Amino acid sequence: MKLRHRHDWNLSPSEAIALQQELRREVVSDRPIDLDRIELVAGVDVSVKNEQSQAAIVVVTYPGFLPVETVLAQRPTPFPYVPGLLSFREGPVLEEAFGKLKSEPDVFLFDGMGIAHPRRIGIASHMGLWLERPTIGCGKTLLCGRYRDLAEEKGSAAPLIDRKETIGVALRTRTAKNPMFISPGHLADIPTAAELVLRCCLKYRLPEPIRMAHNAAGDFSP
Repeated sequence: MKLRHRHDWNLSPSEAIALQQELRREVVSDRPIDLDRIELVAGVDVSVKNEQSQAAIVVVTYPGFLPVETVLAQRPTPFPYVPGLLSFREGPVLEEAFGKLKSEPDVFLFDGMGIAHPRRIGIASHMGLWLERPTIGCGKTLLCGRYRDLAEEKGSAAPLIDRKETIGVALRTRTAKNPMFISPGHLADIPTAAELVLRCCLKYRLPEPIRMAHNAAGDFSP
């Protein structure tokens, strides 16, 4: 898959923050995804073990969720763990993995944040600028913002608010389980991002494409 190379990854944390402030102006987070035209959805995740990062991208049919393609990439982890700078830790290995893709997914679901981020450019937004395709952030833990209490039923949702700005939704993807924090990455909006994620959650809290990618990324066997 062809990527739009935006910058080098060899940056200090302060340089990375400055770059985020520049790139955030390009993020489009108010464009509805045409859910009726989706045929392929990709799940994206990265696991780290012994300072090695392994990226997995799993492409599935939609709405059947049949596997189409799985690509892996592995390289030394290049960046320290700094909250809010995940994309600089995972971006290099993701760039390599995306370059291996033969299929052309319509939407990418990331295990990480979109605009639900202090500088409004989590990994789904950041890599969306490289992919130039709709991307969605699916966070398992809250990075920023507040939300009201949710009902326990699957599908319950509440706006995620930060500094008086709606940056996503807290979404109950499985009854009586902790919510996911869903936000547009790039070329998406909040309502259609949340709707697609909910449709992709079958029996588990994680959307099916991300669950598959998580399992693949965590397998470091030779």
